[in-house]
Amino acid sequence: MPKQLVVDPKNVRASGTLKIHDIPINQYKPNIKKELKTFGKDGLKQMYVDMLLIREFETMLNSIKVRGAYQGISYDHKGPAHLSLGQESAAVGQCALLGCDDLIFGSHRSHGEILAKCFSAVHKLDDAQLTQIMETFMGGACLRVVEKEHHASVKELAMSYVVYGTLAEIFAREQGFNKGLGGSMHAFFPPFGSMPNNAIVGGSGDICVGAALFKRINRKPGIVIGNIGDASMGCGPVWEGISLASMDQYRTLWDKEVGGAPPILFNFFNNFYGMGGQTSGETMGYGILARVGAGVNPDNMHAERVDGYNPLAVADAIARKRDILLEGRGPVLLDTITYRLSGHSPSDASSYRTKEEVELWQEADCIKSFGAYLKDNDVISEAELAEYSQYAVEKITMATRLAVSLDISPRISGEVIEAAMFSNKKVDRFEEREPETLLPKAENPRSKSLVSKARFGLDENGKPLPGNKVFAYRDALFEAMLHRFYEDPTMVAYGEENRDWGGAFAVYRGLTEALPYHRLFNSPISEGAIVGSGVGYALSGGRAVVELMYCDFLGRAGDEIFNQVSKWQAMSAGILQMPLVVRISVGSKYGAQHSQDWTGLVAHIPGLKVMYPATPYDAKGMLNLALRGTDPVIFFESQKLYGIGELFERGGVPEGYYETPEGEPAIRREGNDLTIMTIGPTLYPAIDAADILRDTYGISAEVIDLRFANPLNYDTLVASVKKTGKVLLATDACERNSFMHTVATNLTQLAFDYLDAPPVVVGSRNWITPAAEMETIFFPQQNWILDAIHERIIPLPGHQVTTNQSLSEIVRRNRLGV
Repeated sequence: MPKQLVVDPKNVRASGTLKIHDIPINQYKPNIKKELKTFGKDGLKQMYVDMLLIREFETMLNSIKVRGAYQGISYDHKGPAHLSLGQESAAVGQCALLGCDDLIFGSHRSHGEILAKCFSAVHKLDDAQLTQIMETFMGGACLRVVEKEHHASVKELAMSYVVYGTLAEIFAREQGFNKGLGGSMHAFFPPFGSMPNNAIVGGSGDICVGAALFKRINRKPGIVIGNIGDASMGCGPVWEGISLASMDQYRTLWDKEVGGAPPILFNFFNNFYGMGGQTSGETMGYGILARVGAGVNPDNMHAERVDGYNPLAVADAIARKRDILLEGRGPVLLDTITYRLSGHSPSDASSYRTKEEVELWQEADCIKSFGAYLKDNDVISEAELAEYSQYAVEKITMATRLAVSLDISPRISGEVIEAAMFSNKKVDRFEEREPETLLPKAENPRSKSLVSKARFGLDENGKPLPGNKVFAYRDALFEAMLHRFYEDPTMVAYGEENRDWGGAFAVYRGLTEALPYHRLFNSPISEGAIVGSGVGYALSGGRAVVELMYCDFLGRAGDEIFNQVSKWQAMSAGILQMPLVVRISVGSKYGAQHSQDWTGLVAHIPGLKVMYPATPYDAKGMLNLALRGTDPVIFFESQKLYGIGELFERGGVPEGYYETPEGEPAIRREGNDLTIMTIGPTLYPAIDAADILRDTYGISAEVIDLRFANPLNYDTLVASVKKTGKVLLATDACERNSFMHTVATNLTQLAFDYLDAPPVVVGSRNWITPAAEMETIFFPQQNWILDAIHERIIPLPGHQVTTNQSLSEIVRRNRLGV
């Protein structure tokens, strides 16, 4: 526990000098005898061939983008092509000694990385293994295309399979490795250890850490490499990923048998440019990128600069660092120098660099220099150099011919994309082994204390029970978490203050006693990495629950939620699943930066399931649902509700397991004259308003708790509106562009003929959230609901208006932008 780690003022205030270890720079010394022993003649030749294939692949794409043709084959490729011409040795050297269990996450300039990792796997697997993978992946669709061509062996067939599958993906074809849904910047092939490549610069910088956490926590073989460019050193996900990967707790607090730090290597393919900005000398100040490791930990992250223009130097570095990582002594940082001979993309004229500079690197070309080295040491002949060059052209030409034909390689339909958005599966456990726990579930101290709590919040007279006697919303969330921890051995939970403190709002109190440190742990204050690593953990095959303490902090993890969590299932064409739950607490009392409801923002993003329980019964049932699913869930919880008891389900919150039906709203009170729809805590002022409508005005209001923003079944909502003819929608989110406006728009279309008045949305003010003492003028209150009904739906006899909810007020606020 952290309290074992005493921060002693005598130590931290003592004077001294910090010593920094030396950082090696380009220390590799060629030794052909040693290299032949490691790789053999055939292995060295194969590295050269792989480099040639990648160079020709990129040359082909460049030709198609610039001239519209390659080797007489015409094609209009409308998508991007960020080429890695010149970087072939860095990619091939990296993969030369890796196995299929070693994973690589890449950047947007990743064609060479994909091909190199897959080629390396082809060289290492036997014919039976290769055949089995090609036959079963995507039902053998890619194999069916290339097997019709003549191939001398299974390995030659597999090489064609890799080239065609990658190119078909770039050209958005159904036989591509991701059915064309990933495209040029997102293609990958998990069976060979090629994992998602990220179009967002630095986007893999925290995802790869999650994959490494999955390996370490679940004792899986191999290492994980995050390939990122030198320009990504300015990106938040990279710095946050490094912080998460470097936590001391892996050595100080985690059980020794877990194995130490996650096996993650941050490999910076340093080509000295970020688009048109020159990192060294212009946009960065590190001088040599490897220097950054010295600021992270006493090991300098085992940082090293490696000559990426020599594939043998890269292979040697990866082999040495792999040993360090498998021993649990990571993380590792490599500064792998290379150079892109092409521009950022084919449309880039490279006006920001000189012709002389490019010529210097062309003169040092990695393929020419490696070929010369092999020839000078009698590994390869002049005739073989020419033969291999011709082989590369023929292999790429064949793949191009197959990939450009719509008859041979058709595109998918919109229905396929729709089906790929969610996996919609339920999995009790991702591995059949006993979960690691510290005590039997029945002996949990919090569970024992909850036995005496009333699971329904009202007494026999309908009066609220004292808070200390009630099974509350936070207790319901705890029970759902505890259940799944004892079911799924892969499940982990982490975030800020998750352990010992019990989470900022006491949801996790009682889990510390139940779970070893590696299943429930505190993270740095790095919201991007918290969510991004959860992505990597989930897509690697485990279940993760990550927490953002306040909804406002969602902005810190915006890329991870909007571009990563939401998209990888679909971009993988369903190969990957994303059993990730992001718990987000919606605040109050804490002012402008801690009290915002961003349900509408999240609901706008395709690929996310969005849940917002308003009752303890649903808090448990909906979290159970989320924790058994295989899709990403953004799970909102209101701080206003953590202490409340169950007020609607007369039987209270069940002690056993149950799930709330997905996407189904709940009718909290039936009525005939008016429908009030709510999401989150506005359920409670809506119930109060319904009481007044009934008791004072004789109006029977039906109150519906949406519970879900996506998916959402409109049948119940439409049926209610058809019955009452009138609808008001209430939310704690700021009114402008809130999710309830989406619901209102849909209801207008779905039930237009039945409406007696336009749907009315009542939300929070379009202001900053004021101090706690003034929240009643910001968040919707029962009188707001009544005033809006009176002003815009149906006059209430004798009603005294206390707030301005008129149509003219709508015009005024929008004119002012508030």
